[in-house]
Amino acid sequence: MHIFALLILIYFISYFVTRFMLIYTQRHALLDIPNDRSSHTNPTPLGGGIGIIITFLIVVAMFIVFGKIVPELAITLLGGSVLAIIGWIDDRRGVSALLRLVVHIAVAMWAVYWIGGLPYIHLGPYSVDLGHWGSVLSVLGIVWMINLYNFMDGIDGLAGVETTTVGAFAGIFSAFLGRWDVAILSWALSLASLGFLRWNWPPAKIFMGDVGSGFLGFTFAVLAIASENLGGLPLIAWMLLLGVFVVDSTATLISRIGRGDKLYAAHREHVYQLAVQAGYSHKQVTTAALLTNCTLAAIVWWCLKSRSQRVAVVVLLCWLILFLIHYTLRHRLGAKPMISNASSTGH
Repeated sequence: MHIFALLILIYFISYFVTRFMLIYTQRHALLDIPNDRSSHTNPTPLGGGIGIIITFLIVVAMFIVFGKIVPELAITLLGGSVLAIIGWIDDRRGVSALLRLVVHIAVAMWAVYWIGGLPYIHLGPYSVDLGHWGSVLSVLGIVWMINLYNFMDGIDGLAGVETTTVGAFAGIFSAFLGRWDVAILSWALSLASLGFLRWNWPPAKIFMGDVGSGFLGFTFAVLAIASENLGGLPLIAWMLLLGVFVVDSTATLISRIGRGDKLYAAHREHVYQLAVQAGYSHKQVTTAALLTNCTLAAIVWWCLKSRSQRVAVVVLLCWLILFLIHYTLRHRLGAKPMISNASSTGH
């Protein structure tokens, strides 16, 4: 009952903080102005992610006070506030790509130091010893998660739905495996995002902004690595739950590298952006992501319950299917003419 009451409180705190940020950003004209990368047509308030961040950090602080969380994990998650600060500055007046990268790497190294790296990774009943390379891979993985969340936060409701669903399912699975600390933190992230989503659902009244997207990518990466090290939900399960974001961002990056495009140039080549350009509404695309997340969660649940020795094979097969779907959608949607959707108001 106490946990249930806490989760309800988390939702309402996020809801009202986001509402405050909506009023604040409107008064101070902190707006996302449409550009070459945008999928929206009207200037829209930024900074809604602060509602998620403040709410989540309150929960982390409570856990620290009552000793209900592994100290190293708490310290690591609080480090995400540095990303929030640099993201807020970037939303207000812009930050150079080099400075952002330096901050991302520094925060990732901080997190890996306190978590203890990634000495091994579980692949079903087997484990692979990574040694010191696990720390290197962890830093790269955290930096990539920070950035891919920013890349995927491009239309109304998408990042909010991803955080809400992945956090909810990861919490359920972590509780099933006995890691209640990771479970409650995952649920807290989910409910905080749901409070924000009330204002970000299509048509969005406020956007998350870099202040929120970077923080969320970092937090999910840290929770996933920590969960692996603590014997909770395996890292491969977390990555499958985040499959929609990981596949779209990674496959799009590989495609752009293959063509020799400038990686820092603005673009609208992610599948979710192509779908909007092809005439699908933000609500339709976001709902499709929601349904995909539920399907991936069902697969993860089967893997956990069955304890099959072929879990790694099943996960690998799912990844291959996701990349195949991405490839198919990319070519089909990319072949369609761009359709301006004046009613769409995503990033």
